[in-house]
Amino acid sequence: MIRTVLTTLALVFAATSGHTQTTDWREQYAYTLGMQAYVYGFPYVYMSEMRWAEVAQKVDSELTPHAAVNHFWNSQVMGGPESQAGGSPNNDTLYSIAWLDLSKEPVILSVPDVGDRYYTVEIAGFDSDNFAYVGMRTTGTKAGNYAIVGPSWNGKLPEGVQQLTPSRTPSAFILGRTLLRGPDDLPAIRTVMAQYKLTPLSLWGKPGAQIPESYDVLKPFDRKTDPLAEWKTMNATMAENPPPSRHELLLKQFAQIGIGPGLDVDTLDEATKRGLARAAVDGRNLLDAAIRQGARQKNVNGWKYPPPDMGRAGDKDDFILRAALQSLWGIVANDPAEAIYLNTSTDPDGQQLTGDNRYVIHFPKGGLPQAKAFWSITLYDARHNLVANPIKRYAIGDRDKMKSNADGSLDIYIQNQSPGADKESNWLPAPTGEFNLVMRSYLPGVDIREQRWVPPMVQRVN
Repeated sequence: MIRTVLTTLALVFAATSGHTQTTDWREQYAYTLGMQAYVYGFPYVYMSEMRWAEVAQKVDSELTPHAAVNHFWNSQVMGGPESQAGGSPNNDTLYSIAWLDLSKEPVILSVPDVGDRYYTVEIAGFDSDNFAYVGMRTTGTKAGNYAIVGPSWNGKLPEGVQQLTPSRTPSAFILGRTLLRGPDDLPAIRTVMAQYKLTPLSLWGKPGAQIPESYDVLKPFDRKTDPLAEWKTMNATMAENPPPSRHELLLKQFAQIGIGPGLDVDTLDEATKRGLARAAVDGRNLLDAAIRQGARQKNVNGWKYPPPDMGRAGDKDDFILRAALQSLWGIVANDPAEAIYLNTSTDPDGQQLTGDNRYVIHFPKGGLPQAKAFWSITLYDARHNLVANPIKRYAIGDRDKMKSNADGSLDIYIQNQSPGADKESNWLPAPTGEFNLVMRSYLPGVDIREQRWVPPMVQRVN
């Protein structure tokens, strides 16, 4: 792994060697090594920024997550185009979000008996890697209590509390999803989600105990006013959430340019600072390019399968996957066993999908996505938001009453105007401009998990 990093540095240096005659070597070294440090440390920056936005900032909490540390925020409404925050939201599920502080003691997650309703609680560390799950796949749908513990905790748990795999970092993030069966299901799902509880161990079993509300979290440095802001945030967050010891050699390399837990980039020489400022800009551009160009993804009929290590890329030291697709694209990502998202923004000829054209997705008989929980196809505009349309349909899937063809096949029509009254049940409305599609399969079948299932092309029909 270290040899790969050094080889990459050599290539980056060679590619920029035309500048070396006029650039201080310290700037160039900080830039080349800083590019690798940025890819490695990006999740620590992004998680810190997201936590600050969702804990410390006052927002409209009906649409935007906001809650104290160790408290749940539960979405109350279906996703729609009124929210323009990007992030490719879905309205298959409602979200439950929490930011955890495990530095002092464990936090106990309590869930109710949800019957036959699908739900999953994904729990990730501050490096964006998942470390535990609670839900239908892993723990079932009965009521239960689960201890989320930090990396250094040792102790005894109360009877009836099951310990989960420990977090690698003292801070952690919960992203829960509960299946929504449609607008009429909102009262029932709200009742279920209101029973998701977080209790610090010291308050467990104390009836009426008030769980403290703290909004005091590390404030990220401002990227708009400080060209070194991301490095300062990275260093501070790594001090709060130390990287694993197996990365010691990498961190020693990065420390040469002032990057690492608790280091201070303000003490560096001006040439090194200039190199780091450049690396922060180009590092973010690199992650954006990796997302746009489908890095690490497998293309099948124009749809892109996510890499098998998605969700725990850091466990395999795949830092570009962890930073780009896993973190920047989604904050965190489900393990493939839980859910697989196929995505496409082009037709079979590689042309951008646009509402100026009409498309059809033809599923042969028996060829629908195999998913134990559910599957859906959601349409997003170029900014990854849901698209306003006259029938208020933003996704289509196995819970919709679509019409099959006489031979048992199924066609989904994707276009700006209605395909006609007889086909409207199978219509996924498109905007006038560019758009992209995400096909979600929750609790996917083995053929999807092993990337053997061949999704049908998005065929242009005009």
